[in-house]
Amino acid sequence: MEHDLRLRAAARAIYDACYPSEEWAPVGFDEAERCRTIHYRQAVGAAQQARAALASQGEQLPLLVFA
Repeated sequence: MEHDLRLRAAARAIYDACYPSEEWAPVGFDEAERCRTIHYRQAVGAAQQARAALASQGEQLPLLVFA
């Protein structure tokens, strides 16, 4: 997800809010991203849903261009 920095930042914010300590998730966001843990995948899914909800409410999101 390194190509979509806004989505990654949203996923990190959700991850940190939902899994604030090792009692909730065994590793931090960066390690969870590297290992693609269930906690990471849930945070990414939530970020994608939030992006879709904002877009459906008229929020214009930037178009990503890949070279």
